Amino acid sequence: MGRLVLDMGGCQSNSSSDEEDVNVPKANRSLFKVRKNNGLHLVLSAEVKPYLKDHFLSKRITDVDLLTFSALPHGIDQQEWVATHTVSFFQNTNVLLSALSDFCSMTTCPTAKGPKNTLYEWTDDQGRKLKCVAPVYIDYAMCYIQELLTDERVFPSKTGLPFSPGFMFLIQKVFVLLFRTLAHMFSAHYQDIIAMELHPHLNTLFLHFITFSHTFRLLDPVETAPIDDLITVLTC
Repeated sequence: MGRLVLDMGGCQSNSSSDEEDVNVPKANRSLFKVRKNNGLHLVLSAEVKPYLKDHFLSKRITDVDLLTFSALPHGIDQQEWVATHTVSFFQNTNVLLSALSDFCSMTTCPTAKGPKNTLYEWTDDQGRKLKCVAPVYIDYAMCYIQELLTDERVFPSKTGLPFSPGFMFLIQKVFVLLFRTLAHMFSAHYQDIIAMELHPHLNTLFLHFITFSHTFRLLDPVETAPIDDLITVLTC
């Protein structure tokens, strides 16, 4: 198969249409009343997603203003700032992935999906799109990021060495992969995260990640759209 890489046409997300209200299983449906033309009508609604329940979503590990915390400090090189945060986001995401290793498997996650049934596909070095089980997709993603972080041509560790001309381009790829990994955690494993009492950590990490990506325009709005409901609640 060869070494798997991500190009800008690489990992593709496709939102399937099988998650509309009419196909929501009965066990996951609820009814609520709305007023219309002076009458009451019953309207079918999908059950609130676990990651949108305020009782859990409001939990944080810090009350720091993450917008201020993400802003580039005076006198700091932007690429250095972005590089430092990218490493931190990767490391913290890896910690949560380790905690979920028993829950995210080929059986529980036969496809790599995010919110709204968004399917994530990998692209190999021959340009072939691969549908992977979630653990394999995430493993490819994290290995790809790890290779970049340890590549001195991309992330120079010695003071004074310049970053590569395509540094921000590669950072955008990294943020796409980290976003999809975090989005999968929310959509497929938030209940597991709650059971381990790690939801304050995931909530805080994702809020910081999204705030930082907005500050430096590292994610395309089309990419984040499937989980905009969560982003809106977290950032409002």
